[in-house]
Amino acid sequence: MSGTNGRADPRADSVVDQSPLAAVLTTSTPAQRFPLERIRQLISELEVPFDPSAIEWRVTNTSQGGQRGQIVPYADPRAYTDRLNALFTPAGWTRKYAVHTSANFERAKDKKIVAKVFVTCELTIFGLGSHSATGEEWADSENAGTAAEAQSFKRAASCFGLGRYLYYFTGVWVDLDDRKRPTSIPHLFDWATPQGWREGKRPNAGGPSRPGNAADSSDSARSDSLVREIEGMADAVGKRFYRGVLKRIARVWNPGEIREPAILLSVLNEMRAVDAELRRLDEVLNHVEPDTVTAILRSLGLRSLDQLDGLEILQRVLAEVDRAAQNGGS
Repeated sequence: MSGTNGRADPRADSVVDQSPLAAVLTTSTPAQRFPLERIRQLISELEVPFDPSAIEWRVTNTSQGGQRGQIVPYADPRAYTDRLNALFTPAGWTRKYAVHTSANFERAKDKKIVAKVFVTCELTIFGLGSHSATGEEWADSENAGTAAEAQSFKRAASCFGLGRYLYYFTGVWVDLDDRKRPTSIPHLFDWATPQGWREGKRPNAGGPSRPGNAADSSDSARSDSLVREIEGMADAVGKRFYRGVLKRIARVWNPGEIREPAILLSVLNEMRAVDAELRRLDEVLNHVEPDTVTAILRSLGLRSLDQLDGLEILQRVLAEVDRAAQNGGS
């Protein structure tokens, strides 16, 4: 049942969710932004780990003989949508995707030249805001589009805190069966369960008797990994975008100055989105006359493409250039 502005009808609260958070959301319009304290409360709820029953384990690396594998936990996109629906109702959030392919790359594992599928997901939670992120997969994969879409959605959700705790895990080595499946899976740490999280347990917060202390100490390792990934994006996005994203999101010039893994992740996700959009723009520019591009830039208050320094303006330029290309390049 819908209310004004596409919001859920407040009379349906007892059906969807009777919590105070739901009461606030169902009486707010999408144009309104929640007070800071309410935003903190909602983000806190989003950060709570998924129920262990929703967690699956994926093999990311195997030993030389294939008898051992390194596994990490993950959650299906349905777990993310279930949490969003429970907190905000289906009418309280929305998402949209942009799909495109890249130029060919040499794949490291087999040296094969293959294109990539890129999917950008913009996730909007009414009253909180929007975040976008990009997922990617090799185009010759049977489920390339689905995999890239799921990755982009989960990365965008992590910017709100949803599922972000999963980034604290490092791989655990276990035995594999003859079909490369784990013969056993490890127990989740206390902080990776809803009950433990609500009790205040966090990575690096446990005592020596807790299982998996090596993973508990992965906060620093994860941050170092994110810093390296961000630094690796410098050439891909260019100096102006690289500096612009760092300054806007983290207010720093060097990713090594960022201490919060969540902020590092937000920076990396935006740089990935910028990279994907720049690749798409390069492709589309080949089908548009230079004078048309100049006119588009002027209409947006820009003198040249060199002035682009943010994802939002890049996406606006790309949309206009793409529209021109579809109309014959002029």
